[in-house]
Amino acid sequence: MQDAANILDQDLSGLSARDWEDGLAKLASAHGMYHALDDKHFATFVDQDDTLLVSFESLSGIRTLSPKSLPLGFDLARTQGWSHLCLLSQGDTWFRSNEVYELFDQLIDDEFFEQFKKVVFYGAGPCAYAAAAFSVAAHGSTVVLIQPQATLDPRLTSWDDRFVEMRHLDFNDRYGYAPDMLETAAQSYVIYDPHEHLDAMHASLFRSPNAQLLPTPYLGAAIQTRLMDMKALYRILSLAGSDRLTRNAFYKLIRARRDHRGYLRDVLAELERRDRPELARLLCENVCDRINAPHFHQRLAALKTRLDGNT
Repeated sequence: MQDAANILDQDLSGLSARDWEDGLAKLASAHGMYHALDDKHFATFVDQDDTLLVSFESLSGIRTLSPKSLPLGFDLARTQGWSHLCLLSQGDTWFRSNEVYELFDQLIDDEFFEQFKKVVFYGAGPCAYAAAAFSVAAHGSTVVLIQPQATLDPRLTSWDDRFVEMRHLDFNDRYGYAPDMLETAAQSYVIYDPHEHLDAMHASLFRSPNAQLLPTPYLGAAIQTRLMDMKALYRILSLAGSDRLTRNAFYKLIRARRDHRGYLRDVLAELERRDRPELARLLCENVCDRINAPHFHQRLAALKTRLDGNT
């Protein structure tokens, strides 16, 4: 059998959707399992270790975020040697599918999750909803959620107008209301930007004692991408897999945002929106002292001219 590290590092970029799916099926089958569920969902499993990562991912997300067009979980499985169960969707479906329910029913019946000493569920956005919802299948798991929706049931979240076209989905049957499905988890972490108001409103619905809210101001609407840019996402999941993810550990990791230009530009834009030129000047000086950032040099010159003119 081919070494799993080599299997999980192959390049599937540039392929058509059908060829990509066929290629992924071959990779997974070589060291585990590939299972087509319905026309929008399929699953892969790589069997390696007694720590299991369960990730929920979309094809568009994989192709956008991975240079080799591989599931994000493959990188962790390759570098950490973990086992990996990946649920994949064609588009954002929130994994509301009878075939997905039946897969988890079968995994429960087979006591699949009991084979592992540690199980970590992970997802972002609609995939975070699914990670929370299906985590109920594995008692004692750790759940890491980035910008999750609690539900799209308009009776509860009519204020969220981003996904109106998806309200026909049933969020009241099995594996339904995500916050309630965390009841069997040992610990869950909800990562969100409190300035993204709709994300923050969903986060506030995760109220169980085992749900720890981790606000990340000014990381914006694409937190998963920015955590990857900061090389923090895999370290967060690695800590979760070894029961070392704490609030302090998380915030130490995301101190890397101090060198992330996108984050710094957003903070500067907010200070300028609030008309706080003195604070904006201090920010620009700090950034210019540490990194090569032409935008901040330009803004610093403009701010100095403005402030000097007011003295």
